[in-house]
Amino acid sequence: MLRPKGEIDNLTSGIHGGLDYKELEELGISPDRILDFSVSTNPFGPPGGIRQAIRRADICNYPDSEASELKKTISKNNGVSLNNIMVGSGSTELIRLITTAYFKEGDPVIIPQPSYGEYKIASRIAGARVIEQLLYEKSGFQMDTDRTVYLIKKQCPKGIFICNPNNPTGQYLLKADLHKIIEVARNTLIILDEAYVAFTENPWNSTGLIKTGNVIILRSMTKDYALAGLRLGYLVAPENIIEVLERVKPPWNVSSVAQAAGLFVLQNKEYLEECRRKINKVKEYLFRELINLGLNPLPSRSNFFLVKVGNAGRFRKALLHREILVRDCTSFGLPDYIRIAPRSMANSRRLISAIKETGRVL
Repeated sequence: MLRPKGEIDNLTSGIHGGLDYKELEELGISPDRILDFSVSTNPFGPPGGIRQAIRRADICNYPDSEASELKKTISKNNGVSLNNIMVGSGSTELIRLITTAYFKEGDPVIIPQPSYGEYKIASRIAGARVIEQLLYEKSGFQMDTDRTVYLIKKQCPKGIFICNPNNPTGQYLLKADLHKIIEVARNTLIILDEAYVAFTENPWNSTGLIKTGNVIILRSMTKDYALAGLRLGYLVAPENIIEVLERVKPPWNVSSVAQAAGLFVLQNKEYLEECRRKINKVKEYLFRELINLGLNPLPSRSNFFLVKVGNAGRFRKALLHREILVRDCTSFGLPDYIRIAPRSMANSRRLISAIKETGRVL
């Protein structure tokens, strides 16, 4: 029997939020009936008028492989050169391009845990040796940058992934703390994943970090504008890194429809800020109600938060039978926690009612 290379032979697929259609079919639940609090995308959807915008996309011809018009808009919005930008089919594709281009067998790569599982998967596909830096419950899962500095000095890693704000903890690393890491990581590729930074209160501007020569910044338009069905993201990096990534990037990796959607949503700057305000209002409501129910949501700087519930898998199942989905964080190494991403106020009230009901059976 033909076997894949060892890194793939021992690889397990990642677990993510969102609907499991096979599971719903087995439970006899229509996907259309599910209120999904498990995914951390903008709950208010993309700006109005997007359907008309994507209908105008040319689907008969290959898309612009450089996503030129979209890159121009991203360049203008971020105040960086066109040569510092690459657009991808979601930030996860870009993560895999980075590990493919820069990591080889045996390369040490530091990944704080818990964090987004695709960092580890992409690194292992490349054959890299993953070094986990554990984030501890007793400190609110805050990243210990002194420990990070120690690991970098000891391990001399080829790369380090920093999710900021971190998924699933919602903790946000300050600029001064990141600079402490950069100071000792001159020969390390620093991948700063800002997939959720648009939902962060008073974020600091990171784009200037690319001047160090070894920082890549990831952004997710999928999360910002609820484009999960299209897949769209981009990275900002030094020009020489962009040139390397272009060599491994698949041609036509961003569809014409996704490019049209991206151009449209970026013209609606006020919309994202309006959504962030509404999300924070609902988040405050959920915190109050969950505390009143005797649950303890963890402070978060982003559009999602952790709640300690005991048996997360059982808690998720009980809610799913009530047509509500939350994220079981067992795959993050947190079997006692669920992750909740606020939806509309009306839907969030339904969540609280369902949790009250589950309390009688758990």
